[in-house]
Amino acid sequence: MSIPRVAVVGRPNVGKSSVFNWLAGRRISIVDDVAGVTRDRVTHLVEEGDCFFELIDTGGVGINDVDDLGTEIEDQIAIALEDADVLLFVVDTRAGLLPLDEEVAKRLRYIDKPIICVANKTDDPSLDPQAYEFYKLGRGKLVRVSAMQNRNRQELIDLIVERLPVPAVGDGAVAEAPPMKVAIVGRRNTGKSTFVNSLAQAERMIVSEVAGTTRDSVDVRFILDNKEFVAIDTPGLRRNKSVKTDVEYYGVHRAQRSIRRADVVLMFFDCSERISKVDKQLIQYIAENYKPCIFVVNKWDKMHGKMPTENWVNYLRDTFKTMWHTPVAFITGQTGKNVKALVNHAQMLFKQSRQRVPTGELNRLVGRAIDHFEPPMHQGKRPRIYYATQVSTEPPTIVLVCNNPGGFTQPYRRYLLGVFRDQLSFGEVPMKLYLHRRRRDDLRDEVVTKHALNDEASSEHP
Repeated sequence: MSIPRVAVVGRPNVGKSSVFNWLAGRRISIVDDVAGVTRDRVTHLVEEGDCFFELIDTGGVGINDVDDLGTEIEDQIAIALEDADVLLFVVDTRAGLLPLDEEVAKRLRYIDKPIICVANKTDDPSLDPQAYEFYKLGRGKLVRVSAMQNRNRQELIDLIVERLPVPAVGDGAVAEAPPMKVAIVGRRNTGKSTFVNSLAQAERMIVSEVAGTTRDSVDVRFILDNKEFVAIDTPGLRRNKSVKTDVEYYGVHRAQRSIRRADVVLMFFDCSERISKVDKQLIQYIAENYKPCIFVVNKWDKMHGKMPTENWVNYLRDTFKTMWHTPVAFITGQTGKNVKALVNHAQMLFKQSRQRVPTGELNRLVGRAIDHFEPPMHQGKRPRIYYATQVSTEPPTIVLVCNNPGGFTQPYRRYLLGVFRDQLSFGEVPMKLYLHRRRRDDLRDEVVTKHALNDEASSEHP
């Protein structure tokens, strides 16, 4: 399962960003008395004992944005509500219960997820009775805190941890795979619907169409070689300036939501057309959501004998330099050529994204990587990694516990990711890499390098 997410939501000016920074243990989100400072989702990895979760800060619900970005802010909030496993509904004890708090509560009423009502700005026990009125909202457990005065932080953390989903598998294990969901995305006329029809017409496939809600895409369930799959068919997209109607606007949102729902994304290109701005926007969204992806060059029969496949592969690699790990498939959806091989490759990516690596193996790999290439010196000292652990799957998420996260340069982080891709079992899927400062009570030091052994030997024999 993926790493649990905890979203901080509420109306403007209740102190959501202050609570976010307080729980994160560092100043990340901008805190200001002016409403609407936070617009995009801001995330941070939080460690509590042996538990990790991603904390998500959001903009204020119902904000009247001065730059007319209210719709975009609401979209970001909606994504956070959809993706989160636990919600922190933040209210302001000093301001009391306001109508906009009740509007937020109504919005959360139909969300079937654990909710904790966080009464912020309850700076001392004398203010506790003022928080009683928030029970009227009827939204989850009420906890009185003060981010400013550092009051009841551990109580809130304990409530969060209690409500996080329980991991389904242990170290080194792989859970039984559910039906793989494949989103088929791309701009107009790249052959997505034809590809879905090819799935329906292929040998030994049974298809049933289940229509989603008004804003959802259509799920097409099919069976291939006695395995069930779900293809999420999406509308073709056009450039944002060409999106003029509500239908097209919701089409963009359907495609984005389909990407978030999917286990694997098939990004379609027409081999006779150049890569467009829409393609780049879609791939950026796929990358931002850490989704396994295959670049699908469709209608390849048009290029028969005219162009080698290497030309298109190089074109894709040059255009999307950060997606060099993404496999490329060449198909003809109308005839079904290479369609089955494409589905099989997507299934392999799905398995990679759910793979776990034993902690011992991961630590030995990190040790070898450091022996091969030490991290550069930072402020006269060499940063050190104490141990590594994989904390979740989908995407595979690795935490490196070290003495100074800021001391590791971006090129060195890319080097470590490259080592993981080359040596571990998920080389073609996105990975998350976090560097986390070691707690004072954590004495583990499992990454043993040749340099560390030499230092230890020299200290014993001066």
